[in-house]
Amino acid sequence: MAPRANWKGFLRLSLVTCPIALFPATSESEKISFNQINKKTGHRIRYLKVDAETGEEVASEDIIKGYKVDTDQYLEVTKDELENIALESTRTIEIDEFVPRSEIDDLYLVRPYYIVPDGKVGHDAYAVIRETIRSLDKVAIARVVLTSREHIIALEARDKGLMGMLLRYPYEVRDASEYFDDIQDVKITKDMLDLAKHIVEQKSGHFEPAKFEDHYERALTELLNKKQKGLPIVAAKKTAPDNVVNLMDALRASLKSSGKAAPATKPANAPAKKAAKKRKAG
Repeated sequence: MAPRANWKGFLRLSLVTCPIALFPATSESEKISFNQINKKTGHRIRYLKVDAETGEEVASEDIIKGYKVDTDQYLEVTKDELENIALESTRTIEIDEFVPRSEIDDLYLVRPYYIVPDGKVGHDAYAVIRETIRSLDKVAIARVVLTSREHIIALEARDKGLMGMLLRYPYEVRDASEYFDDIQDVKITKDMLDLAKHIVEQKSGHFEPAKFEDHYERALTELLNKKQKGLPIVAAKKTAPDNVVNLMDALRASLKSSGKAAPATKPANAPAKKAAKKRKAG
């Protein structure tokens, strides 16, 4: 059964318009999930909304939103006040500009959507917009209102359709310098870099998502199957990671474990020996 569209409206490029629908391009619904249950009764746990001070349950109609301004002080904001400032969805994704995909930092990427024609009409206009985007080798930047908030969305051609990627606003992206400034500047020797590159060469391949395996999901499935069949559960042995004493030794050990020989490295005093030999010959 196909998922329901998250949004329906129109896609517009200048005077070219077509009806479209947005569908989430990713899903985690296939992952195993758990419910919380009462160990004594086996019944599911139900959560109640209670007053943090009195402990009494609060009816839904008595709950409003509040913005914390101090330790125990909140600005009350009513539903009507929020509705007054809510952006009215025009049900239209209006393309504002076209930019190179390479200029969009991955930190700004939020969530992908498939954008498809909605209904039997509008396929011609949809194809015109799609092929225009494809021919420019760029992405189209547009705006869409979802859940009363305006989002930036980048559209790009993908196979027979369009993919839309929601983007973050600049204030949502943290400054990397806050985290990277304290990283020490370490001088890496050529021998270390050569060994590391050799490891990378042995592990190089191509991006094939079909090869990815969720080991934890597989372990969960095996655990649940055993419990359903009443089989004994044996705790897996966990090995502690080795402490890295010497980086060069660790790099060489990594190559040895892959069955490849380490590239030859020159002795540290090789230049001095070479110079002495030259003086002796002279």
